[in-house]
Amino acid sequence: MFLSTKKCEGLGECIKECPTGAIRLIEGKAFSCITCGACAEACPNRAIFKNRYGGYVVDRARCNACGVCEMTCPVNSIHIEDGVVKGICARCGICVDACPIKARIDAYDVIEDRQLKFLESLNLTVQPTVKVHKEEEKAQRTNVVTDPEKCTLCGRCQYYCPTDAIMVDVNLEGKCTQCGVCEDVCPAGAITDTTIDPEKCTLCLKCVKECPNKAIYIDDFEVKIRKPEPDEEIEGKIVSCLNCGLCAEACTHGALKMVDGKLRYDPTLCEECSTMDCLDVCPVGTIRLADEPERKIKGFCVSCGRCVKACDVNEARSFQNVAWTGEVSEDCISCGVCAEVCPKDAITLKKGSIEVDTEKCILCEKCAIHCPADAIPKTTMYKKSIKDGFTLVEDKLCMNCKLCTKICPENAIKETEDGKIVVDDSKCTYCGACSNACPARAILFEREFEVSQ
Repeated sequence: MFLSTKKCEGLGECIKECPTGAIRLIEGKAFSCITCGACAEACPNRAIFKNRYGGYVVDRARCNACGVCEMTCPVNSIHIEDGVVKGICARCGICVDACPIKARIDAYDVIEDRQLKFLESLNLTVQPTVKVHKEEEKAQRTNVVTDPEKCTLCGRCQYYCPTDAIMVDVNLEGKCTQCGVCEDVCPAGAITDTTIDPEKCTLCLKCVKECPNKAIYIDDFEVKIRKPEPDEEIEGKIVSCLNCGLCAEACTHGALKMVDGKLRYDPTLCEECSTMDCLDVCPVGTIRLADEPERKIKGFCVSCGRCVKACDVNEARSFQNVAWTGEVSEDCISCGVCAEVCPKDAITLKKGSIEVDTEKCILCEKCAIHCPADAIPKTTMYKKSIKDGFTLVEDKLCMNCKLCTKICPENAIKETEDGKIVVDDSKCTYCGACSNACPARAILFEREFEVSQ
């Protein structure tokens, strides 16, 4: 909930700015909805829902203004004006920014075991139940990570991965990336540093067959290597399994499971499956159908470490304990994409930030992969961006609170001269901030993602 401290002078700026009319003055102090959820539980039409900010919104298409929520509210915050339910906090946080003397605070920001003394010293108007954060709280997992600063995208790790859990995509198709596989497989020792000794070469063509980038060919009884031009540089990305375990959770036949933090696979159980849900849930798309008789799927890391041993470029691949405390950069636009795609419902939006339940988070990185502002840290080079979508404000449902105009990071939503709220399609990036914040569910919104190249 949002609270007023003893500094509150009853100026009323928060009341003016609150888009849902959820703040009122009582004896010179600002009191507001405590977001307890009693209204949502009591609503006979199921018209009140919890949004991604942890606040509550009214679906006006379902609401018939029966007044049950108003009678149920324990702090008498809810009231009905002209058939529109008001007084329910959507947790947009605008009241905090609106207060000129910083007397409004977010209860989530009260932290650690000193919270009770802190509340007493501030003489808060309400004694809340406060979420406690500890510095040591963080989500963790162990997997093989690529250092993009060190990786040369040669593809050597991809070649030696026994489960095809590494995918390297480069721009120089058909040209040598200096992976060294040809040197490894040559039975005559005829290849050194991508140079072929014709006197030693037996023309067995093993190198031609095994070259990951198809850069070796034969020309007039001589094996040759197609190398990049002097002005050509290798560009691309490397994506590998994150060992998050989502595939194992989705596997309905138990063919994939986590054992001591490592993925294990039984192909005999996989043969019975027809849904292949594991493919859909993989956050980086490494799990895919195999074209081999001994297994049905590939692309899951078994933590064998062979890629680490094979990599001879300054430890570009290594086992790491990946951790995240839930912190994001200042680039966060509160769009809600992260909360939307999180498979564990571990993320709650805050204005300009997010709240992460580290006990639920499994570090699948779906939030970071989809984040349009790149505000969330990630270890994978896999990325999805918003391809297309549409945003429409339904006039019949809009309560004209103008919260969408204030929260839109692109200033794409404006009020027309006749009082209607409209979206400028030329500016809208389909981030979803307006849809997540709308206290009346008046915004029709859809988006489509695509893998970034």
